[in-house]
Amino acid sequence: MAEKEKSIHAGHRERLRQRLRTAGLSAFSEHEVLELLLTYAIPQRDVNPLAHELIAVFGSLNAVLSADENELLRVKGMGQNAALLLTMMPQLTRYCQMNALGERPRIVTLKDARTYCAPLFFGVTEEQIYMVCLDQAGHVLHRSLLHTGTVDQVALHPRTVVETALRHNAYSVILAHNHPSGVASPSQPDLDVTKRITTALYLIGIQLVDHMIFAGREAYSMIRGRCLGSAQEDASFSYVVSAEGKRGGGLRDEEYEWVSLAPDGV
Repeated sequence: MAEKEKSIHAGHRERLRQRLRTAGLSAFSEHEVLELLLTYAIPQRDVNPLAHELIAVFGSLNAVLSADENELLRVKGMGQNAALLLTMMPQLTRYCQMNALGERPRIVTLKDARTYCAPLFFGVTEEQIYMVCLDQAGHVLHRSLLHTGTVDQVALHPRTVVETALRHNAYSVILAHNHPSGVASPSQPDLDVTKRITTALYLIGIQLVDHMIFAGREAYSMIRGRCLGSAQEDASFSYVVSAEGKRGGGLRDEEYEWVSLAPDGV
């Protein structure tokens, strides 16, 4: 009886994999995607009931993959290997998206910044803040995760930003963080911290090009001062200006000058 049941499960798993080969994941329901993933972590058991239970507990496939390992382990039938596999999936997506951009992508427009920074927060359920160090032409020198948790004046000290920028020989930097609440508009602490960091960087000759906030599909640019609009609008707004103070594209690298958030009173 056990051998017969094992054979049935093996046949079902192979059918799932064959569907993946021929039709792709778009042909799968949420619980079937989970079931397929779980087959690679739980080899000797029917994982269909567990996939249904995970969707029922968390509400959606996205919520399951966004849950942390401890939350997943509270669901009966989950083991450490399976929980680790599921929590790895958003991280794998982020890794692939960042890897596709290359080692030193160039950021000179809002569209560039959004393309580079948005994948950092895919599947992230807690607030994180990154700093991207750039050279004079806008090429990425280094990316640092500065803080996890609510951004405030105690948690994110300007000294940390300054030391990181100096360590990586940054000409300018971009800050980016996420709002898991789903609202991309800056809070007062966001604005306060940005002002203090801008001043600290300005005093050592490093420019803060922008501070971007991501919430789901929304993004907010502090230099622009409002939520980003269409892709065309993103593409038309440049971080760089000519010597005459006119924004625009088509300039040679040596003509670029970064637009920065000017600190009050400096």
